Amino acid sequence: MGAAAEARREQLAELRRRMAAVPARGAEATARVPMAPEPRREPLPVPAALENLLPDGGLAKGSVVVYNGAGSLISGLLAAVTSAGGHAAVVGLPRLGLLAAAEMGARLDRLAVVSDPGPDPLEVASVLLDGLDLVVLGLNGLAVPMSRARVLAARARGKNSTLMVTNGSWSGPALHIDTRVAGYSGLGRGCGRLRTVRLDVSVRGRSAQPRLGHLSLSPAGGRVEWVSTADPAAPAEPPLRIARHAAS
Repeated sequence: MGAAAEARREQLAELRRRMAAVPARGAEATARVPMAPEPRREPLPVPAALENLLPDGGLAKGSVVVYNGAGSLISGLLAAVTSAGGHAAVVGLPRLGLLAAAEMGARLDRLAVVSDPGPDPLEVASVLLDGLDLVVLGLNGLAVPMSRARVLAARARGKNSTLMVTNGSWSGPALHIDTRVAGYSGLGRGCGRLRTVRLDVSVRGRSAQPRLGHLSLSPAGGRVEWVSTADPAAPAEPPLRIARHAAS
């Protein structure tokens, strides 16, 4: 028991040392005296295909987001934040594809990964919120008590960081993002190379109407990116009428 506690203290100490080495957010920008207070904080960037589905056009800073579904979209979110100059961390998601994130444009030098956060992943996430823009926390089926959820939410708000939790239960988030794999393309009958993944996306906020969308992950220009697509269940009548008119 003593050895486990000591290992946990060393892990947290190492995280704090890494946090101290991360440049302060905004330190790379030229210092200037603000002319007037900003009416609202700019959200964290997201893949362009997801912007229209989110109430703020991005992930609100200082908020908690619950995410359920495909890990590939989490990789896209990490890529959007780090490629724009932000810093992010992934806690408790050992199977998340870092190669996929890199192919989407992620800056891995701006991404911290804690595959095994130990018995208290919430404490690890709390440390990381101190200086990072986005912390993605895998709960591994944990139902977080409301008291601790409030403490973490307050810390995210106070540090102007965004906490995204997945694979568990969390009370009172600002936003829910749910995804479902709708299909693939590129595979033949038992062979072929996977080229496209299609997702159905549902977004629910506290004060906004639910929004539904359809995204596809496809190669483009030497990279892999998310694009917005039409509902695959929508009728295809217009193209068929054009084809019959042209044939006549």
